[in-house]
Amino acid sequence: MHAYQLQNWLFYTIKPVIPRPLQLFARRQVTAVKRRLHAGIWPIDPQSDRPPEGWPGWPAGKRFAFVLSHDVDTLKGYNDVLRLAELEARMGFRSSFNFVPERYGPISLPLLDELRRRGFGVAVHGLKHDGKLFLNRQIFNRRAPLINGYLRRWGTRGFTSPSMHHNLEWLTELDIDYSTSTFDTDPFEPQPDAAGTIFPFWVYSGSAHQGFVEMPYTLPQDSTLFIIMREKTIDIWKRKLDWVAAKGGMVLVNTHPDYMRFGGGKAAEPQYPVGHYIEFLEYVKSSYAGEFLHVLPSEIAAICRHRCIHPALSSQSAAARGRSSPFRLPGTQSPRARGLRVAMLSYSFYESDGRVRRYAEALAQRGDRVDVFSLRREGQSGYGELNGVRIHRLQKRVRDEKGRWDHLGRILKFFARSAARLTQKHFNRAYDLVHAHSVPDFEVFAALVPKLMGARVILDIHDIVPELYGNKFKVAKASAAFKALVLMEKLSTRFSDHTIISNDLWEKTLLSRSVAPGKCTTILNYPDDRLFCRPDPCKQNGKVVLLYPGTLNHHQGLDIAIRAFAGIRDTAPNAEFQIYGEGPARRGLEALVDDLQLKGRVRIKDSVPLDEIVGVMAGADIGVVPKMNDDFGGDAFSTKTLEFMTLGVPIIVARTRVDQFYFNDSMVKFFDPGNVDDLAAAMLALINDKPMRDRLKENGMTFAQQNRWDLKKEVYLNLVDGLCRKTNRT
Repeated sequence: MHAYQLQNWLFYTIKPVIPRPLQLFARRQVTAVKRRLHAGIWPIDPQSDRPPEGWPGWPAGKRFAFVLSHDVDTLKGYNDVLRLAELEARMGFRSSFNFVPERYGPISLPLLDELRRRGFGVAVHGLKHDGKLFLNRQIFNRRAPLINGYLRRWGTRGFTSPSMHHNLEWLTELDIDYSTSTFDTDPFEPQPDAAGTIFPFWVYSGSAHQGFVEMPYTLPQDSTLFIIMREKTIDIWKRKLDWVAAKGGMVLVNTHPDYMRFGGGKAAEPQYPVGHYIEFLEYVKSSYAGEFLHVLPSEIAAICRHRCIHPALSSQSAAARGRSSPFRLPGTQSPRARGLRVAMLSYSFYESDGRVRRYAEALAQRGDRVDVFSLRREGQSGYGELNGVRIHRLQKRVRDEKGRWDHLGRILKFFARSAARLTQKHFNRAYDLVHAHSVPDFEVFAALVPKLMGARVILDIHDIVPELYGNKFKVAKASAAFKALVLMEKLSTRFSDHTIISNDLWEKTLLSRSVAPGKCTTILNYPDDRLFCRPDPCKQNGKVVLLYPGTLNHHQGLDIAIRAFAGIRDTAPNAEFQIYGEGPARRGLEALVDDLQLKGRVRIKDSVPLDEIVGVMAGADIGVVPKMNDDFGGDAFSTKTLEFMTLGVPIIVARTRVDQFYFNDSMVKFFDPGNVDDLAAAMLALINDKPMRDRLKENGMTFAQQNRWDLKKEVYLNLVDGLCRKTNRT
């Protein structure tokens, strides 16, 4: 049972004994808090305006669609149905009335016939309006045949869920053409997973020809505005309508005759003056005369079935592309017109973290909604967007931690902040997947609340933590600290639904001590083809440039590389060694450059965003990857190797365990790890031997072409889709 299902069960169980004024008071307090928290996406979510792929626009060149719908929840509302219909008819409008079959007595069939005679629509509004329809499969299976019976007797193929509880996959078992059971954005609903679109979309099951059209309401409900929030004007309605109209979407407003006060005098709780609704209709007529397509929900369904993209063609093309369309893929549950909702947690600078960016942008590119929670550089704002990915920068960081406690303190602070922000946003719009990036492993526990509420969780281990910690702080494997980190690794991988590791050697280590077979996938740091596409190189004025771009840690062996370069400075006077990066070893490296009198020949520069470093790397003559062959560095696969190869830059690589696993002498120039003289000889050999550089360049590019992200990303996307399909079937 999802958390919101448990919440709903508790609410409807105790609701009969809670006085109505107390219910309203509690809802108003909660709503006031949520309204402040979600001001960025309610009443307007800027991300919900994207038209469906292949959207042809509305018939007759109309600017937007305008749909009126009424949920009739109580006997009071039922008794005022014709009064409301007459009011709308006088103003030139018509609407659909949604009746609850088994709540306030038998529904009069002559009343339904009269509504249809006047041009209005009729739909079934749940069964009992008791909050239990989607509580579990057994209840739904018992009630679905009864609902289908009412659909047939009432002569309608329209359905709307009470209180906007929904499970669109289950609804495919009803005999319906359309449903109005979701919303584009509404964090105040008991099931707040929004559709995220102001357009109708197709939900199909079994075959592409079977299913229904889902129409999310796109203006706030009258009960929310006037009863809970106690708004005194229709300004929010007008503002949202203007925005949807400007985007060419569907204005669907759902109101309740139950809450409308048709007489004069002071309104009784909980009611609002019907004049608000009249004013709204007059605003539509006066502001958009001739510009909107005024139709019933059933007519929207017909438009989507017959005028827009045909369901069969749409589903086939969407499946072939593996991305969303106006029509949804089978087997999904939540109303995701734009794909999955994914959160990524990373204690890193997103713009410079190629691994995180590859995942996030691959998902965003196919239509998924991706939020990244990351670190913030000096001068950056707390929020940004890049290539369709929304970046929430939670905390500043400098990469020169003085010791293990300083390091741990900053990580714990990020963990707390990311957990709080992720939980907040999940309650607003439920995530389907949380992808947590390590270091640290325990960052995955920031996804506790989303996981309890049904989200799937991936732990992505960039660097294996016990060995990384042991290398950085000189901790032995037999120590209590190392064993504690192995225990945390086990707990973290078991908490996650799947673990991704960054090379095959580390996968063997994880399988031997922490991860069950079948729950771990190796994904290397493949270069992103869109970035590493041989851009115009940065001009180097005739110099022979050796380059290292990356983190400045001891295990990277940069002190060895600087000493090796010092040994060839006289025999290679035109050579220059450039180092781009940040990290705890930087000050020591700068001091070493001073001691060896290499200023002007060895340049240590700040790290730059991934988009910029590509040009720097492409302009290098030789790449240098001088890692140590210790317990950590020897098994750590360097992102830089494949990136240099992709850009056609020959590289010098330490003969570590992991590099020997993937490469050979025809692809890279090896040297013995930690050997200053051997590295100096390798540098000089490549500087002086252009045919060798050309040979390594060609072989490296061939290997990189076979291992590029464009080919390998399907491993990740299939993993994500497989996990989320499991979620949606539970």
